[in-house]
Amino acid sequence: MKQILKNKVANEILEWVLCFVIAYVIYTLINFFIGTIAGIKQSSMYPTAVEGERVLVGRRILFNKTILRGDIVTLEAPIETAEYNKEDIYAKYEQYSGVNWFIHDVLDIGKKSYIKRVIAVGGDKLFISEQGEVFINDELLEETYLTEGLKTTRTGEYYELVVPENHVFVMGDNREGSMDSRVFGVVPLEKIDGKVHIRIWPLNKIGEI
Repeated sequence: MKQILKNKVANEILEWVLCFVIAYVIYTLINFFIGTIAGIKQSSMYPTAVEGERVLVGRRILFNKTILRGDIVTLEAPIETAEYNKEDIYAKYEQYSGVNWFIHDVLDIGKKSYIKRVIAVGGDKLFISEQGEVFINDELLEETYLTEGLKTTRTGEYYELVVPENHVFVMGDNREGSMDSRVFGVVPLEKIDGKVHIRIWPLNKIGEI
């Protein structure tokens, strides 16, 4: 009798473990391919997105890497301590393969992400003037999403360049408090994790972001 009870308990435990494993696999697949809910942990997109808010991020299968100027995206954070200079305009990243790639890119373990706005896409000529104005293809960029009177300072090496194909130039809306392409250069599309669609928290601010 005791052995039967032990077997029954063991079977129930195995069933619960299997359920958790299946649920986690499904969650991982949805998170990687379709979408996820992300919390804003930085002030770099203020006032558009504020710390503590939550947004819905669509993954690759939804936006298919079609990125336009003005889009708000999440991206893998480049290596901040790398050496950046005007001759090399590309953001630098750690390279992962095999199991390490799966842990870092699929499970998002140890991965740091930024939320930024796309300012220029492949083929665009970007110039930030000493007066703090942004020009795209020699035309002044109207940035109504910025706090009134805010200027874009040249905080890094990259304030005049042509964005290569399959890359984007990103900046935070809080220009004085944003680590972005002005510092680390252009970001390859493959490092764009998702496109931010709507704000889902707090409830009184639900809607398109």
